[in-house]
Amino acid sequence: MFALIDCNNFYASCERVFNPNLQGKPIAILSNNDGCVISMSDEAKKLQLPFGAPIFKWERFCKEQNITILSSNYPLYGDMSARVMTILAAFSPEVEVYSIDESFLKLDGFEKYNLSEYATTMRSRVLKWTGIPTCVGIAPTKALCKVANKIARSNLKQSKGICVIDSEEKRIKALKWTKIGNVWGIGRQLKKQLEAKGCQTAYDFTQLPSDWVLKKLSIVVWRLQKDLQGISKIPLEEISSKKVIATTRSFEQTYSDIENIKERISTFAARCAEKLRKQESSCHMLIVQLSSDRFQKEAPQHRESKTVVFSYPTDSTLVLANAAVTAIKTIFKPGIKYKRAGVIVAGLVPNDNFQLNLFTQENPKHKPLMAAIDGLNRKFKSDKIKLGNQDLNRTWKMRQERLSSKFTTNIKEIISVH
Repeated sequence: MFALIDCNNFYASCERVFNPNLQGKPIAILSNNDGCVISMSDEAKKLQLPFGAPIFKWERFCKEQNITILSSNYPLYGDMSARVMTILAAFSPEVEVYSIDESFLKLDGFEKYNLSEYATTMRSRVLKWTGIPTCVGIAPTKALCKVANKIARSNLKQSKGICVIDSEEKRIKALKWTKIGNVWGIGRQLKKQLEAKGCQTAYDFTQLPSDWVLKKLSIVVWRLQKDLQGISKIPLEEISSKKVIATTRSFEQTYSDIENIKERISTFAARCAEKLRKQESSCHMLIVQLSSDRFQKEAPQHRESKTVVFSYPTDSTLVLANAAVTAIKTIFKPGIKYKRAGVIVAGLVPNDNFQLNLFTQENPKHKPLMAAIDGLNRKFKSDKIKLGNQDLNRTWKMRQERLSSKFTTNIKEIISVH
């Protein structure tokens, strides 16, 4: 058996833990730079505030409906997530942290346990120790866990936040209740294909011939179908290093000069290099992207990317920043107002195991230099050491005009009890 524990309206719940005045009130959480709504409480959903709503268009609506608007507080959410996942790790030796607010647990050897009571204990402990409400779905496979969790979440009063699918009758009933578009792993295009075959519910999908699914769709969809049939084909995933690392940002204003853009690109490349070294990887490829402001319809538009392939894998800030700046010079066009840029590193390999090049290699001085820079920046908790082509006095900062305090990660912002 598997269990899926999902935190209810996680971002909003984190805010409520430290601000009880928000309990029972509609809350909307904004994306980076306070752009659009990415999370909300049940109360805000009932008011029909749409996900992805640009806040500049919906701010008046929020004021009229008394919806509290907050900026994303990622340090707080990340810390609260880590606390929840640490608690859940005590309930099973095999855990897959699926997202910031979801975790799969494998319940092998729990045959003699009352799984409903076990799920109740999980929910109670997480709520008591963190203040975060959760729902628990338990089933023989991961895909059925997702279905069970949705059922538990759909009617909290009746389900008490728990749904256990432990019989064939319950499985069929749950699948007939689940619309095909709400099945985990089925996107818009796949939904259209399945609806064309007459699938309206998850149960209809399980009735399709497996040979047809495998031949016409894919092995991934076939595994999903088997999982929904109660045959486990989607195992827990082990934690692995990222395959691609990206740093992309919108500028605080549009830029028409190459110097400002070069500085930003150099900074983004440096950030990617830091992430590479943190996971002990190097990259074979770097991609630089630059685009104008697509919302300024009347202004000239330009969007382009440039790929740089290295003859040897590297994690050096010097190499990556130099390559990124060289690439951006070939992309930049005078007279265009640029609003967004990004640097992506790909072709990642572990630092202790990669193919050497007989003719070219990285400057051996770079490794100890990067290690020294990383050590100093970690010690002083900020980017004290930067490249010469970076603005030494400039730190990228998101627009967060409605940001709550970092209650658990900043000693200066913890709650004071008088």
